Parts: sequence; structure tokens; C-alpha cells
Amino acid sequence: MTFKAPDSLAEQIAHHLAERIIRGEMKPGERIQEQKVTLALNVSRGSVREALLILERRHLVAILPRRGAHVTELTAHKVQSLCTLMSELYILLGNAVANGWEVQADMAPFVQIQQRLSASFERQDIRTFVDDSFNVMRAAYPFANNPYLQETVENLQPAMSRAYFLALEQRKAEMSEFIELFERLLAAVLARDLPQIRVVLTAYARRSCDLVVSALTVA
Repeated sequence: MTFKAPDSLAEQIAHHLAERIIRGEMKPGERIQEQKVTLALNVSRGSVREALLILERRHLVAILPRRGAHVTELTAHKVQSLCTLMSELYILLGNAVANGWEVQADMAPFVQIQQRLSASFERQDIRTFVDDSFNVMRAAYPFANNPYLQETVENLQPAMSRAYFLALEQRKAEMSEFIELFERLLAAVLARDLPQIRVVLTAYARRSCDLVVSALTVA
């Protein structure tokens, strides 16, 4: 039996604020006032400060001297830099699964996520679609067995989710294209075709980047 400690109060606050930032309820540059959050959530100011430090580490909040905490800005350069890095991290995880799976049952979590992605597309449920897109990575962690890779991806994932959500909010039809790319990825992983995994995931990151940058010009 694996022990999992419940999330700390600061983590819960960070998750709550992160969800609001990712969905665009809190806008780029918007100031996050500790006292307002403290009163709204009925928590201590110390827990809110700790939560803001967590969000800073996850690139959703910037904390500046004498100016406090603000929602980070989304720029084309930041998005392109993020997508370039995430592409390589995705490839590391994809290769780990391709090299590590032994029986078809090992791939069951990925097939289930694929089914949920299709269902989310049918419902036009962007939030669940984005969540499951990143659950793919979490399903790959045990194959990689690399805590440093896992920590890096987890810290970057909220920023990527925010960008992804913005793009799909404006162009929901693109979800079908991502489902097709995921199908190609699963086929490459099953075939242990590492060059094809790189091709598919590079295309995925490039397409994600293009959509987000396009969305930024409209937002």
C-alpha cells in the first residue's frame, strides 16, 4: 500500500488560484491581494503567502518587491520558449513508455485517457480535455522513474495548461486534431518507434504553440 499525504492547505489554495488563472478568470497582470484571498477562503495569511510562492515556482504568478503578487503575462516569446522545452520533456516520457511497456495491459491507462479525450471533444468540454491531456504525462511517470523529470514537468504543467486552455477556448475544433496526434503517438509507442515519437510530439508542440500565439493576438 502506498502512502499519500493529503495536500497541504497552501497546496489547496495554490490549486484553487491556479484553476482561476488557467481558465482566464484572473487576467495577466492582475494583482493578487493576500488579504482578499485570506478573507474569501477563510484561511491564514501565511498559507496564502506560501501558496503564492508555489504559484511563482509554477510560473503562474510573479512576486515583485513592493508590488506584491501579480498573474504572469503571456507573451509569444514565453509561449514559444515553453513549448520548445515541453516538447523535449514529452519526448523523454514518450521514449520511456516505449522502452518500458511489456504487456498490452501496461498501455491500458493511455487507452482510457484516449477514450476520455474523445468523450470530452464530443461534449466540447475544454476543461476536462486539457486536464486529461496532461494526465497522459502522469501516466508515463512510472515508466520514466525519474523524480527530477517528474518535478520539472509538474512545475511547468500549469503554465502549459493555461496556454492550452486559451487556445482551445477560441478554437474548439482543434481538439480533434490533438486527438489524431495522440492516436499517432500511441501507435508509435506500441511500435517502439522512437524517431516517430519525436516527429509526432514535435508536431504536437509546434501546433500547440501556433494556436496559442494566434489566440494571443485575438485576446
